[in-house]
Amino acid sequence: MAATHENEATDKGSSTLYPSVSQDDLMAQASKHLVNFGTKFSPDIIVGAKGLYVYTASGRRILDWTSGQMACLLGHGHPEIVATIAAHAAQLDHLFSGMLSPPVVSLASRLCSLLPPSLDKAFFLSTGGESNEAAIKMAKVYTGRFEIVGVGGSWHGVTASALSSQYHFGRRGQGPLMPGTLMLPPPNAYRSPFRRSDGEYDWEAELDYGWKMVDHASCGSLAACIVECIQSSAGMHVLPHGYLKALKKHCEKRGMLLIVDEAQTGVGRCGSFMASTDYEGVVPDILTLSKTLGNGIPLSAVVTSEEIERICAERDFCFYTTHVNDPLPAAVGDKVLEIVVRDNLVQHAKEMGEVLHAGLQRLKDRFGCIGDVRGRGLMAGVEIVANRETKEPEFDVARRVSDRSYALGVWANLGTHVSFGGTFRIAPPITITKSELEEGLALLEEAFASTEGTLPLI
Repeated sequence: MAATHENEATDKGSSTLYPSVSQDDLMAQASKHLVNFGTKFSPDIIVGAKGLYVYTASGRRILDWTSGQMACLLGHGHPEIVATIAAHAAQLDHLFSGMLSPPVVSLASRLCSLLPPSLDKAFFLSTGGESNEAAIKMAKVYTGRFEIVGVGGSWHGVTASALSSQYHFGRRGQGPLMPGTLMLPPPNAYRSPFRRSDGEYDWEAELDYGWKMVDHASCGSLAACIVECIQSSAGMHVLPHGYLKALKKHCEKRGMLLIVDEAQTGVGRCGSFMASTDYEGVVPDILTLSKTLGNGIPLSAVVTSEEIERICAERDFCFYTTHVNDPLPAAVGDKVLEIVVRDNLVQHAKEMGEVLHAGLQRLKDRFGCIGDVRGRGLMAGVEIVANRETKEPEFDVARRVSDRSYALGVWANLGTHVSFGGTFRIAPPITITKSELEEGLALLEEAFASTEGTLPLI
């Protein structure tokens, strides 16, 4: 069923903190005082967020299909999360970093109990970049080496080692990055030149080639490899089945640690609690979490084995921050895990993911500009092309479909950086219902149908 009218908010007053603000005045102040940190701002001022929707100053209600910055796993303003924040803000918010509190211990215990036995030690930071920075430092301290292998198209953060180990965006304009950073080819099944005789993606040959290049470039001090199970920022590219196991073997062969960054894939988003351990059957040496763990509150985690933690402690590993193991965000993370397990949301995400991907495949069958649909669970990428045979990106059509979707009332992030190839990133909260999914799919369908250049097939 297609939507038939522009989206309007019907309950704006009850869903916003700022029911009467001037969009133009705030935009003028933003232009004057806010730093451009590497992105264009949305044309609307957002004055409220509730459930699966955000509300604009102009009175519109927008279906949020990116969970904020892919983080609001349970949706905006979840009542149990709100109650947890309020209680801890009032009575147990922030402590000296060496002090322990019940929510920190509870979160560590609950998280480790949900992971394989060899992931049994955790500590908590604020952002994904921080957690990856800490994991990389831990790998260097444990191995006594310094070279870090990343994967083309990856995104791990903007702190020094995390940024140096990713190959997507933000590396320019600052002089030398961290020494000893090496890159494997991006595992892009849609565009990789590594093909078998039948045209299928030959990821094994590509991976072996990449490690051969790493071995040539290495100075003999390989410490770790860091990887995402789904490269969201590169356009929702899923690691081929078996890739992670092969990567682990390459690391073991060279005496390296494997760091898996599950910032977006962890805590049920992909229809498995962890994409690495549940779906791929691979237990990383160090696991990092962020985004989904805090449901939008700044919270990240580094989880590793007792052996790695012991050796690092003996060698004076230090990652002491103002907000390490803070009680308020830890309480939120603990509550998120409680809700995900209690409400069987991992299975729900798997089932709703099937609805989402079936709907997106129907759109691909109808519109020739959709070159590829990919993802897993409630993570999906829709890549827009000018021609399915040549796979030439079509950024203009993608932008116009994006604008039209937003006008109709659904927000799906469009990446137009060259490493995206013009791909919509879709990652709604895992509490989404079938009817809410169908609502968003109908709005997307109308956006494609009412945009010139989408190459209708039927």
